[in-house]
Amino acid sequence: MIRFLSFSHRLTKLALAGLIAAFCTACGSDSDNTSQQDTLDDAVQAEITDRQLTGDPSTGRNLPSIDTPKAQLGKHLFFSKALSGDMDTGCVTCHHPTLGGGDDLSLSVGVDADLPDVLGPGRLHSGAGDHFDGGPTVPRNAPTTFNIGMWDKVLFHDGRVESLGKTASMGGADGMGIRTPDVPFASADPDAGAGLVVAQARFPVTSPEEMKNFGFFNGATNQEVRQFLQERLGDYGTPPGGPLAVNSWLELFQDAYGPSGNSEEVVTFNNMADAIAAYENSQVFVDTPWKAYVEGDTTALTQAQKRGALLFFRSVDEGGADCAACHTGDFFTDEDFHNVAMIQVGRGKGNGATGTEDFGRFRETGLEKDRFAFRTPTLLNVGVTGPWGHAGAFTSMEAFIRQHTDPERGLAEYDWHQIDANVQVDHAQANSQAALDHWLDLLANGESLLPIVELTDREVNDLVAFMDALTDPCVESRECLAPWIPADDELDPDGMRVIAVDMYGEYL
Repeated sequence: MIRFLSFSHRLTKLALAGLIAAFCTACGSDSDNTSQQDTLDDAVQAEITDRQLTGDPSTGRNLPSIDTPKAQLGKHLFFSKALSGDMDTGCVTCHHPTLGGGDDLSLSVGVDADLPDVLGPGRLHSGAGDHFDGGPTVPRNAPTTFNIGMWDKVLFHDGRVESLGKTASMGGADGMGIRTPDVPFASADPDAGAGLVVAQARFPVTSPEEMKNFGFFNGATNQEVRQFLQERLGDYGTPPGGPLAVNSWLELFQDAYGPSGNSEEVVTFNNMADAIAAYENSQVFVDTPWKAYVEGDTTALTQAQKRGALLFFRSVDEGGADCAACHTGDFFTDEDFHNVAMIQVGRGKGNGATGTEDFGRFRETGLEKDRFAFRTPTLLNVGVTGPWGHAGAFTSMEAFIRQHTDPERGLAEYDWHQIDANVQVDHAQANSQAALDHWLDLLANGESLLPIVELTDREVNDLVAFMDALTDPCVESRECLAPWIPADDELDPDGMRVIAVDMYGEYL
C-alpha cells in the first residue's frame, strides 16, 4: 500500500491531536473551558478568514422565489407524468423534495416501475418493463436538485452540460455558451437556453430509462421528443398517444409567459425547460448551522463540529484530512472532476469489456486522466442527499468518509449488504478494482488530490458531525418543504400528477 505520511505530517498530526485533546478536556475551571473553546473558535475562524468564506453561496445570485408564476408552472410540470413518453414518470420521480431532492435510492428506477407513484425505497422495475434485469434502470445516482442554481460550471455527474467559459478543462473567457449532449464536445449548443439549469432540464425527457421510455416516443430524436411534448401539453399537432384527456396547461403558461399568447406561442418546450429551471432554481436551502457560525454565532456548532471543521479544511501536512482541496468555497465544490476510486455498482454506462463499467468524465473528454472521474458534489444538505457516490454505493456517511481516507482499504472492507439486494453487483468488484488501480496510478504520479489519510475513530466522527452542520433544517421538514410540493387543493392541469407515496402507502 502506498502511504504519503511525511515525518513532518506525523509531528504536526500529533501536535494537532494534543491541541484538540486540550480543547476537549472536561476538567478545569469554567474559565479554562471557555478559554479552550475560544481557542478552537479562533482556529476555525482563521480558516474561514483565509478562505474568504461567507457561509452563503447564494449571495449575489438572482434566484427566483417559488411564488413566481414561472416557478409555479415549473412545479406542476415537474410533478406531471405527461412529460414522459408513456406517461408513467415525472421529473419528481427521481427528485422529490422530501427525499433530499433525489430519490433516496442508490440507483434510480425511472420508467416502467411496478407502482409508478411509489418513490424511494421499494420502487422496483416491473418484470414486464423494457430491458428488465431485476435491478434499477438508471446507471447513476440521482443528484439533488437542492441549490442547483449555484452550479456555475457543470451539471450531471460527468459534466455533459457545461459552461464553456468557466470549466477549468476548457479555459477561455465567460460567455462562450453552454455545451450539451445535443452538440459535439466543446461546442456551444444554440438551443441550450439561459443558463445551465435550463439546459439540463432539456434532457431527462430524452433518456429512455429516465422518462422517454421505449413506447410512444421510441426511435424519436431528442428534438422530436421535445416537439411531441409541447404538442401534447399545448393540445395542438398530432403527438404520439393522442391528446390529453384533461388539459388546463394554457392558462398556467399564459400566467408565466404572457396572457395574449395562444397555445402554440406559449406552450413550447423552451418555456417548459425554462419553467422547470425556475422551480429548481427556487430550491435555495442554505440556512445551515455552518452558515450561522460563519456569520458570527459561535454557539451554532458543537465542539465536535468545530473539530471536524478544522480536519476538513486543514491539509494533511497540517494534521487535517484536506477535504477542502476539492470541496472548496461556500458551495463546497471545485466543480471539477476527480477519480476517487469510488465503488462501482449497477448497470454501468456500457464501458469496459463487460459493458458494465462507467468511465465518467472520460466519456466526454476522452482524456485518460478523466477515466473514472466524476464531478465533485456539493456538501450542502449532504445529510439528506444520500446514498452517496455517483452510483450510490454508500448508505453511511461514516463509511463514505472512510472510503475517501483510504480507497484501497475501503474496497477491501466494503460492506456489499448496505445496498438494496436488487442492485446489480455481478461485475462490481472487478469494476471497482479497475477504478482503484487507475487512482493508484494517478496517486503514484502525483496527479491525484486524494491522499491516503490516517484518522482516528473520533476524527472520523468529528468529520461526520461537521457534515451534519452543512444541512439546512428546512430540508428535513415536510412542513417547510410544502411550498415546493403541490397541495391537494391545487389545480392538477392534466390529471396526471405524481401522487407520491412511500413503499408503505404514506404520502411524501
